[in-house]
Amino acid sequence: MGNTNRVPEQARYDAERRQADEALAGVFPAVSIFGSARTPQNHADYAFAFRLARRLSDSGIAVIAGGGPGIMEAANKGAFAGKSVSVGLNIVLPHEQKPNPYQDIALRFSRFAERKAVFFRYSQAYVVMPGGFGTLDELFEILTLVQTGKVPPRPVVLVGKAFWSGLAEWINAQLLARGLISEGAASLFAISDDEDEIVAYLSEHGLQTA
Repeated sequence: MGNTNRVPEQARYDAERRQADEALAGVFPAVSIFGSARTPQNHADYAFAFRLARRLSDSGIAVIAGGGPGIMEAANKGAFAGKSVSVGLNIVLPHEQKPNPYQDIALRFSRFAERKAVFFRYSQAYVVMPGGFGTLDELFEILTLVQTGKVPPRPVVLVGKAFWSGLAEWINAQLLARGLISEGAASLFAISDDEDEIVAYLSEHGLQTA
């Protein structure tokens, strides 16, 4: 016999997607900001994410983040302090991620798959702060979706040259050099430490204020 739990589970996942579609139907334009849940509030990365999110929000751009602590909190907090919408895509985890209080729209997901799909569907650009496996998962799925044409080309900015330059060098020295990716795929993202440069890059690559 099949797993009788699959039907109610799938119904729950479908309901979460429908709820997200209803809640985010009018949220445009939007930028997703990814990064570590472990970044403390007194860290420079936290302050940077807050400032950038606030600046985007004040210019009429909604900010979508993971809804939890660390960089997710900084991004939601910055957007919440600004003039646009702060969206949190919270995930149910065994250790129970506590939602941060800086969300105008707070959505809850049982699985990463549905959560990531919503990030990618409703964002016109992506900013990736330093983070761990979860952040890398989000980054590489974005790049894969763009490379394969599953989503339109969208600006992707990695914040922190010291953190990300080694990854970029490895991509060029290994993936590109071995012919595992094309030259175009190797240039799907930019790396910057400068807030003004990031905002200009997003604008130059099609992100428009409301």
